[in-house]
Formats: sequence, structure tokens, C-alpha cells
Amino acid sequence: MQTERGRHHRDHDSSFRVPDRIPVFPLPNVVFFPKIYLPLHIFEPRYRAMIADAAAEGQCIGMALLKEGWEHDYYGNPPIFEVGCVGRLVSVRRLPDGRANILLQGLSRYRIHEQFYDRSYRQASVVLQPSGAEAALESSVRSDLLRLMDEYLETREDGHRSRGLFRLDVGDEILVNSLSTYLDFTPLEKQFLLEADSLLQQARRLSDLIQFKLCERDGAKGWG
Repeated sequence: MQTERGRHHRDHDSSFRVPDRIPVFPLPNVVFFPKIYLPLHIFEPRYRAMIADAAAEGQCIGMALLKEGWEHDYYGNPPIFEVGCVGRLVSVRRLPDGRANILLQGLSRYRIHEQFYDRSYRQASVVLQPSGAEAALESSVRSDLLRLMDEYLETREDGHRSRGLFRLDVGDEILVNSLSTYLDFTPLEKQFLLEADSLLQQARRLSDLIQFKLCERDGAKGWG
């Protein structure tokens, strides 16, 4: 089934449009968030073809998380979570042996409408779920989140170095998505954050996860 040529979705930046049908790159341990940059090394032949096609046909790739049990059908089309993030292909560095290093810029969350398997890699028609104008937090929610972040990083040996990953003079959406990306959550926990209905819900889920990790730390100390 082919989508109608020329039809596009708008993302949050009206100067760039996301095609109705995009390549999907499923991975078992990567959850991508809007307004975050993601470097990837591409080596499998089917994904080399995906990069070549994306560079020529729309500059977009949808990142998706593989569901449990993916190992049994990795080279086929194992199940993936329906909510992912579409990224704009902003850099492609091809290597002499055919591999490539790419950089994606996160644009918007999406939900898969239909999947297609007529190429060597998976494609999907998607419905974008941008954060929109409501992507702002109350000052108390932001300050509580920053307090929890500081408290959590204090418990880590690399906490001082990790602080360098987070700029505090950024907007709420970038802050929340940076924390969701770089704090050491499991892929399923990150997927839980990505699937939040709003930035506020994501921030609350993020706070809950950080507090849970702090409780785990305190519990471990109690058993020491």
C-alpha cells in the first residue's frame, strides 16, 4: 500500500515536514526523545539501505523500541512499541566499507498507524503527537525536578561529570527530555516516560522514577 505522494505531516517546526510514511529503526536499548540529538553507527545492510532512502526521500527516521522477545526474530520484523520518536537526519558520514555514522535530531513523538514490509527494512504510517504550546511546567514542578536531579546525582560516583550533560538554562521540554535520556533508567522506564500524555505527566513520571531510585539507594545503605 502506497501513501499519496506529496502528503505530509507538520511537526512543531513549520519549516520542516514529516512524510506520512517513514522508515522505522527498531533497537532493543534506545528510546529517543524530541529535541534531543542521537548519534548512531549504521552497519547492517538493510539499515544502510534505510539511510540511503531516508536521505533521498524525506530526511526522517522513526526510532522505536523492540518489545521483549525480539531476539527470536531480530532479522525479521519483531514486535515494537507503537509510540516512538521521529528524527530528522541532520548528518550522514559514510565510511569506506559502507557503514555510516549518522546524527538524528528529535522532532516529535509519533504513534504507528500501519506498518509496511515491502522493503528490506520496516516502514510505517504514523500520527504525530507533538508537545505543542502546552509544553511548559509550573515553576514549582521544574524546581522540584531539579532538586531531585541534584539529590540523585549526589549519590553517584560520576555525579559531578554527569551534571555536565544537563544545562539548566533550557526550556522545560528540553530539560525533561534530557533527563529522560541521560539518567540511567532502563529502556522500559524510558519508554514509560516517552508515552506520557503531556510534558507535565512526563515530568511527574520522571520525578517518581528518580525518587524510586533514591529509595533503592537508601534501602541498599540500610542493608550495608
